[in-house]
Amino acid sequence: MNLNETYRGLRVLDLGTNIAAPFAAMALGDMGADVIKIERPPGGDDTRALPPHWQGEATVFLAVNRNKRSVLLDIKAPGGRAALWKLIESADVVIESFPPGLAAQLGLGFEPIRARNPRVVLCSVSAFGDGALGSTLPGYDALVQAVAGIMSFTGQPGTPTVRLAPSVLDLSTGMWALIGIMAALTRRAAGGGAEHVRPSLLDSAFTLMCHQVLGYTATGDLPQKLGSGAPSAAPYRVFAAADAEFMLATATDAQFTRLCAALGRGALALDARFATMSARLSHRDELDGALADEFRREPVDHWLDLLGKAGISVGRVNDIRQALSLPVVAERGLFASPPPVTAAKEGLPLLRLPIDPDGRSVMRPPPTLGEHTAEVLREIGID
Repeated sequence: MNLNETYRGLRVLDLGTNIAAPFAAMALGDMGADVIKIERPPGGDDTRALPPHWQGEATVFLAVNRNKRSVLLDIKAPGGRAALWKLIESADVVIESFPPGLAAQLGLGFEPIRARNPRVVLCSVSAFGDGALGSTLPGYDALVQAVAGIMSFTGQPGTPTVRLAPSVLDLSTGMWALIGIMAALTRRAAGGGAEHVRPSLLDSAFTLMCHQVLGYTATGDLPQKLGSGAPSAAPYRVFAAADAEFMLATATDAQFTRLCAALGRGALALDARFATMSARLSHRDELDGALADEFRREPVDHWLDLLGKAGISVGRVNDIRQALSLPVVAERGLFASPPPVTAAKEGLPLLRLPIDPDGRSVMRPPPTLGEHTAEVLREIGID
């Protein structure tokens, strides 16, 4: 599969910043689109200033901005605004994540853009949507995690509230933006016109919690903090072995029976407190306590070997260094090496898209700030 031929010839204008909108634009760039990233002076995308850095470049920026050309443009100044409108008129897709009210202030809403470009796909990424209330509320990933309820059942029982460490709402919203854009392009190819795609972090949050939301609406019971445990299965959590921790996941009665047999604890499977999943959930603490005592007696490798041979899902709890060194990770070839940034500066290996198994779509390294300003402006007739 040659992913970078999918959208060759498509022009995408990336007016976004931070993670969600730039991630969607990067994916289109990986698929062959000409992505022009508009950055405001003096510092450009907000993530360029975030630590950590690699050879002077912020790794957060590098992670979501390859396969783009960077144009430094003050879109609040008349000359910059005129250049921006020329670029909008030439674009197939425009992606933005302006703070609340800024698009209207700049005259860059859907209707003005559609009037200048009747076939454009505009994607507006927001925290809380564009309704009467949502359009007034700024927000970031962690804030929306808190407001939407994700944090309420994340962490260990009785401990202070914590967030999910990865930027799950930014990245999932970027994926929803990409899906919406691709669907709009498909409809346009079939004769449709301009469309406005409007993903929000809040919608993504509730979609990620879909079964917790339905569980609550069906029963009235709020999901609770379970640490590494699961609300619908047991034993299903992290256990401590003699030397480290491992995750054990059993999701059926048959798996639990095999687990007990492998441990030489067949009586547990016959115990009325544990014989069914519902019973195990009702007696979760008793079961977890019995297994925890057992697992502390041997090192992790012993349990991975013993339980793995029994067909039980088990895995060591790794840090990123350990995870990247796993043979199965190496087998996946997750990293792609971009072309050198300069003759004397190699590019940082970047994570390929999950739909790009060979990593061949990483054709252009993330741009330096304003690297392509003169080149792009010449293309639209501006000196």
